Amino acid sequence: MGGGGGLSLRGFVATQLLLVLLVACSCCGATRNWLPHESSTSNKRHGKHSPPPSPKTKPPPMPSPSDHPPVAPEGSGSTFSVLDYGAKGDGSTDDTKAFKAAWSAACEAASASSKFVVPSNSEFLVGPISFSGPCKSTIVFQWLEFRLLEGFTIQGQGTIEGKGSVWWSSQSLLSSNPIGTVLSGLPHTKPTAVRFYGSSDVTVTGITIQNSPQFHLKFDNCRAVEVSGVGISSPGDSPNTDGIHLQNSVDVSIHDTDLSCGSDDCISIQTGCSNILIQNINCGPGHGISIGGLGKANGQASVSNVTVRNANMVGTMTGVRIKTWQGGSGYVKSIRFSKIKVSQVKTPIVINQFYCDQLGKCKNQTSAVALSDITYDGIAGTYTVQPVYLACSDSMPCQNIHLDDIQLQLDEQSTARAYDPFCWQVYGDLQGPTQPPIDCLLQTGKTN
Repeated sequence: MGGGGGLSLRGFVATQLLLVLLVACSCCGATRNWLPHESSTSNKRHGKHSPPPSPKTKPPPMPSPSDHPPVAPEGSGSTFSVLDYGAKGDGSTDDTKAFKAAWSAACEAASASSKFVVPSNSEFLVGPISFSGPCKSTIVFQWLEFRLLEGFTIQGQGTIEGKGSVWWSSQSLLSSNPIGTVLSGLPHTKPTAVRFYGSSDVTVTGITIQNSPQFHLKFDNCRAVEVSGVGISSPGDSPNTDGIHLQNSVDVSIHDTDLSCGSDDCISIQTGCSNILIQNINCGPGHGISIGGLGKANGQASVSNVTVRNANMVGTMTGVRIKTWQGGSGYVKSIRFSKIKVSQVKTPIVINQFYCDQLGKCKNQTSAVALSDITYDGIAGTYTVQPVYLACSDSMPCQNIHLDDIQLQLDEQSTARAYDPFCWQVYGDLQGPTQPPIDCLLQTGKTN
């Protein structure tokens, strides 16, 4: 598939491509259950976190693909290598059909566990692929050294190279053309490097994802997800290249991961997410860790039980941020940001209920997503513009905002104009010493 629309996979690296993993393996093993806020006993998969039962509802099933490829001859036992299904692995031949055929065979195999293999000594060019279930067995996705731990696991030292620069350089052209047009062989919509949809008990560990055209790793409608030891990177000027994007997903653990995400969020948490634990994260460059934007186009949002702790932010736009659109509804509640180290971060602590990505084009609206029970403790380091910015709605003020042990100093090398802490319609309390002084919080019953 010559031209600019591909993704390269190898021990890896070829030319322009993109791999989309769209996985729905409802047969992939038992769901992991845990709650980040109240865990005390040990658990072999999540360190010290032993979870209470998760909700019994299941994510919606993935629609069956309409174009399952014909199943090729049976692989070696329960191992299905893409080479056995016609893949060339020469870095220039389109191996998409071979990948689809190998996946279909592995998914239909009746063995206890099927192994889908992409050999490490070859280089594969593939187009967007939906790897869909349900499958008759659990799947080992063996990409380089990827192997199953339980449920559905991607594990190894391989690299997924998105070759996103061709999309980034065409950003203005793509945004000015109608959907469905093609410029220089590129689809109008920029692809995500790795995406899981409607999946449960998913583990991604060890791999590197770099230079994605858009999001690097996305989980949508997923349950019981663990991401660890993953490296994600794109240049500082790459647009809309979020590191890890969560939407409508519950029981998620992200830890011991390095995220350099250009000009967007290292981790983005969207509506429908709950029971999220993020810890031992390095972030930068990027926009920090964000909840939102929520409530766009008068939409309803819900995010709850999110903990971010032991994170390092270096050279990011914000540190930990919550952003909502005017006119939205719903809630964000039970959020904790703890032990966050910041270095040369523009604004480390941000709540913005007036979020607008088109300056001057968003109208004032009364309705707002309700924000409550949000704690910041142990936020320390240097900022370059403003230490704290908390802007809440007049009609829906922020409630129970707790700040404890905030130690933020203006970076000595900063040449930008610096601002004092700012609060608007924020009700809460201060515990312990704060630097600089934050005296703009409102007590319950007090007015501005």
